[in-house]
Amino acid sequence: MTRGDTSSTAPTAPVDPGAAITRLLDEGVVWGDAVDWLVRLPSESVDLFFTSPPYADARRYSEIHPDHYVAWFLPFAEAMFRAAAETGSFVLNIKNRVAASGTLRGQRHPYVYELVLALQRMGWRWLETYIWSKPNAIPGRFGPRTKDSFEYVYHFAKGAQPYFDLDAVRVPYRASEAEIARRRRDRNGRRNTEAGFGRNRRHTYDKGGADPGNVIEACQNYNQHRGPAGQHTAVMPEGLAEFFVRAVCPSGGCVVDPFAGSGTTVVVARRHGRRAGGIELHREYVDVAQDRIANDHAEPESGELRLAV
Repeated sequence: MTRGDTSSTAPTAPVDPGAAITRLLDEGVVWGDAVDWLVRLPSESVDLFFTSPPYADARRYSEIHPDHYVAWFLPFAEAMFRAAAETGSFVLNIKNRVAASGTLRGQRHPYVYELVLALQRMGWRWLETYIWSKPNAIPGRFGPRTKDSFEYVYHFAKGAQPYFDLDAVRVPYRASEAEIARRRRDRNGRRNTEAGFGRNRRHTYDKGGADPGNVIEACQNYNQHRGPAGQHTAVMPEGLAEFFVRAVCPSGGCVVDPFAGSGTTVVVARRHGRRAGGIELHREYVDVAQDRIANDHAEPESGELRLAV
């Protein structure tokens, strides 16, 4: 199947919202245009949209100029906002780039930041910026700068009280048992911010682990000849998807990836007891994703993650 076989021949989504969400979740990954499918989903039916869309000018199969990226992406964001539950979230993995032409040639293009601000103006609540640290990032030809070894992951919420389970992603304590016992005796353990948020530090030691940081270290998987995921040119580590599925979507909740690729989000979400489906424009990757879902192909250990405390 060639990469030219995309939206021009892809079947349209069912008109009935109930039929659309049922088919999406039953098939795992459907072949189609994400906007067509997202607008057909029932209102407030999705707990988590987790996705890594094509980056600006990064892939030959889907080139979007950075100057036009925000206008290209906003229709997807609007449709997701309508379909998201009031406690739901949208988590976006995206990478900055160096402009290849125009007045910004040779400089970092601001399209990522422009998109984040546009999403916030749309009504998405910008909760947090995470850094995906890639310890095995490949060198690049970027001029007078070091190689790109991180990407952004932005967490947006629809409503003021989004679902978030910190306990699901806690990490082992680094302090000794004696130090933990000492800190439990702290009578002034509560720390509040000016924004009104905070927690009692004394109580966190009863949770079984420390609060994770917002830097997530997950190796890239260059497994182009290992397993079905390797047939995609931009494979996301399973560990990255796992963190947000566990933290941001309740057990049994609904996860949708509008740019499903090789199906990483769907595979990981289903493995952790969530209902999940994805949409993919390129027919060849739909076959890859459905094979992964049917057989639950797991990545090698390099897909696992480490969290900063």
